[in-house]
Amino acid sequence: MDQIKIENLEIYAYHGVFSEEKEKGQRFYLNATLDTDLRKAGKTDDLATSTHYGEVALLLHEKMTEQSCDLIERAAEVCAEAVLLQFPLIRNITLELRKPEAPILLPFESVSVVICRGWKRAYVALGSNMGNSKAHLDGAVEALKADEKVRVLKVAEYIVTKPYGGVEQDDFVNSAMAIETLYSPEELLDRLHEIEADHNRDRIIHWGPRTLDLDILLYEDVVMDTPDLIIPHKDMHNREFVLKPMAEIAPYEKHPLLGQTMEQLLKQLA
Repeated sequence: MDQIKIENLEIYAYHGVFSEEKEKGQRFYLNATLDTDLRKAGKTDDLATSTHYGEVALLLHEKMTEQSCDLIERAAEVCAEAVLLQFPLIRNITLELRKPEAPILLPFESVSVVICRGWKRAYVALGSNMGNSKAHLDGAVEALKADEKVRVLKVAEYIVTKPYGGVEQDDFVNSAMAIETLYSPEELLDRLHEIEADHNRDRIIHWGPRTLDLDILLYEDVVMDTPDLIIPHKDMHNREFVLKPMAEIAPYEKHPLLGQTMEQLLKQLA
């Protein structure tokens, strides 16, 4: 990926744990590396096809000076998120925030934090078999579309499927969606749980009836297994109601553990 770099942007701001830092302020320096596609700008010589680095610098100044943070970690996070939200052509940002006047009682040149943030591709399964199931799925899609940290790319056709897991209940309406998000996997899970709660989702019977079920299927090539979240979804390769919509919107997306595409996994269930 091509890059735009802003180096040693000097900003006087008021970040720090100590009251003197917040009152008197000090110099900070930012280095930003912006991942973006510059080919079209290089071919056309048209600024509209690129990202105006002057405007990025002004935004960084604005975010650094509009509020006081105790930690430079927080200040860096605010700056990185603002750039990614305001400049749609930027895919990722690596931001270093240096604090050369940090209150350290030993000789030193500078203290800094470096963070890498960007838009990540993820796939989410949707299901419902209580109430107006289509309305519940529609509501989930709209909630994610309204979230500034999510871009909904594709939504598969809704399908009616038989219950999975042996619990006697009504048929489900299922789908899947492709998104890009600034949320980490854990943050995305929390956001999905919030949307489920808005639709009165109860977790009483395992694999039981539900108003709305939202599951993270894939998140980039991440493989993780924690008490709260397993990626890729541990049983997705056995579920036709997951693979069928996934094969519709991402037929060549590969399962990071099995190494097979969604289309291949679906054919194996036939």
